[in-house]
Amino acid sequence: MTEDIVRDLGLLTLGSRLKRIGENLQADTQRIMQGHGVTVQVTQYPYLAALHRDGALTVGEIAEAVGISQPGATRAVGQLADAGLVDISVSDDDQRRRQISLTDAGRDVIVFAKETVWPDIEAAVTDLCDGFGADLLLHLAAIEDGLAQRPLTQRTLKTGKSR
Repeated sequence: MTEDIVRDLGLLTLGSRLKRIGENLQADTQRIMQGHGVTVQVTQYPYLAALHRDGALTVGEIAEAVGISQPGATRAVGQLADAGLVDISVSDDDQRRRQISLTDAGRDVIVFAKETVWPDIEAAVTDLCDGFGADLLLHLAAIEDGLAQRPLTQRTLKTGKSR
């Protein structure tokens, strides 16, 4: 049997390993959601959750809340608008800014997910991370914060130049 090179290379391939784990978790989550009759992609739920929690937001605020680039948030918002889950309107404060808000359908989707499906998913992930979930979340937060403070490119600098 072939050895798992991503696992064997340890911290060198941490990004690849985290991506693989994330993709597996998202795929399983999508199957659970579909089993409940929900067709919204799991990758779109953080956007809906941010709007449900915070109310109307600009694309920039959504990007910040979800932790992604503004172009990525713009694409996601466009998909959600096409699906009828969000409404895009001009901001009252600044005509150049667009306000994104949940439609009734978007609100129904997020409320159903939060009340019906998310508890099952959270319980399954808690079971998966039995005994180390809280520590894992602390370590992931430390990695995210560390990268925000000083990216890997800066951490590889030896003599003022990146290799």
